[in-house]
Amino acid sequence: MPAAGAATAPDDGRSGRGRVRERDDGVRLDAAQLGAALGERATLVQFSSAFCAPCRATRRVLGEVARMVPGVAHIEIDAEARLGLVRALDILKTPTVLVLDADGRVVRRATGQPRTADVIAALGEAV
Repeated sequence: MPAAGAATAPDDGRSGRGRVRERDDGVRLDAAQLGAALGERATLVQFSSAFCAPCRATRRVLGEVARMVPGVAHIEIDAEARLGLVRALDILKTPTVLVLDADGRVVRRATGQPRTADVIAALGEAV
């Protein structure tokens, strides 16, 4: 699987918020790689680690969005347990969130704790 190649955008300046990248061209994930079924319309993939407080908050935000938006699934992956996938996708910190379209293509990537409005806006690109 090709490594994510898009450049990281500058930090948006909000304390505790992460960085967002545009489309990771060529990166496509499927249910076998993720260990869970993709959403019909989009999938929110969260890479987390055990002692990560922002990961817990991110889990709540993504779960809420997935419940609000029909056809959207939320998959949380333990980064420490899936090091091969983490390395292949160039995941450097937790939480990292990938937004996949219905075909499993990565359309957005963000690190740090996202805001609900930002997640919904990113889903607009995927559906």
